[in-house]
Amino acid sequence: MFNTQKQFNLLPKIILKPIQHRQAFWIAIDAPKLESINNIIKKIKNRYYSGSKKIWLVPLTKQDYKNTFAALKPIAELNTDAIKEWFINPKKEEPKPKENKEPVKTPTAQTQVKQKKQNEIFAINENVLPSMQQLLHLKGYSQSTQKTYLGEMMHFLKEIKHESANTFTTARLKNYLQYCHTTSKLSENTIHSRMNALKFYYEQVLLQEKLFWQIPRPKKRIQLPKILSEEKIIASLLSIKNLKHQAILLTAYSAGLRVSEAVAIKITDIDSDRMQINIRCAKGKKDRMATLSVYALQILRKYVALYKPKNYLFEGQDHKEHYSSRSAQIIFKEAVKNLNLPANVSFHSLRHSYATHLLENGTDIKLIQHLLGHNDIKTTLRYTHVSTKTIQKIESPLDKIIRKKNP
Repeated sequence: MFNTQKQFNLLPKIILKPIQHRQAFWIAIDAPKLESINNIIKKIKNRYYSGSKKIWLVPLTKQDYKNTFAALKPIAELNTDAIKEWFINPKKEEPKPKENKEPVKTPTAQTQVKQKKQNEIFAINENVLPSMQQLLHLKGYSQSTQKTYLGEMMHFLKEIKHESANTFTTARLKNYLQYCHTTSKLSENTIHSRMNALKFYYEQVLLQEKLFWQIPRPKKRIQLPKILSEEKIIASLLSIKNLKHQAILLTAYSAGLRVSEAVAIKITDIDSDRMQINIRCAKGKKDRMATLSVYALQILRKYVALYKPKNYLFEGQDHKEHYSSRSAQIIFKEAVKNLNLPANVSFHSLRHSYATHLLENGTDIKLIQHLLGHNDIKTTLRYTHVSTKTIQKIESPLDKIIRKKNP
């Protein structure tokens, strides 16, 4: 028989990342709390479980990294980007863990049982995540959706402990979701995500189609998009000294791009003849054409001449992959740091601002919908609620009364 896990890339994902703990640097093993993975980690030399951080640690040395990598590589898909970057550009001198002062303690049987009850998925449910991931993969769900669904399902499996997920009824799921509302105090958005994950598992994996018919969803809070004024957009973007950072943010704002779209642009996606950017496989696996600004094109030409990217327009450190979304979000935060903006303004605010500014400048709402790639016009219409052009036309009744009394 072939190995189904390898055939469908169902290996669990483990992230190895550097952290500082008790005045020393460590490699944190960010892994699913599965008994099979824990058994492998316990065999790694110098491993140590931090009760305060709820994570396995090994000393941040090249030898311990090699030992950890060799032990986990056969059973998991490893993300070691942060560790590699640390070894290339360490923030501090490579730490030397104290010897004979804080010996690594092997968890006792009692401690292991306690950890399992709090952090692990019990054996009775160990098949849930692999079967769910396989179907998500076969149905072509995006990586971000897979990550969200599997993460929410993992929380559910930890909370139900030794109960079998496959035996849950509609009534039992209602009780669990009420627990999420009243005891866990989860937000409406988080509960929606958890319900989506549960609905997928029970209706798509277990084929129990009617299980969720009688479970109501909580009302979502309707939030208005966070908008930056045209003046603050220009002030922040033109003040950036780093040419690459400026090119990323200018391109994102001038074309109304999501962060994932901006960093994934390839050189061949820039059509300077038609002044368009080809956005490939965006949200919902849709292609679309976005506007290419004349000024942004000038900046991009300077950037390409200096950095000489080969494939992706904005390359990462290894020049094989594109610039990470997380790095793009960080440079946005740095760019707007001195503008006294609300803390919740994000990279996505560039896209919101682009749409609102188009609307205020008289662009038809249907054309804005097309440029943003929205399926539903209702999604685009929310920008009418934050457009100052619309709001400024309305006179307050108070002003009207005062104006009549004091013409």
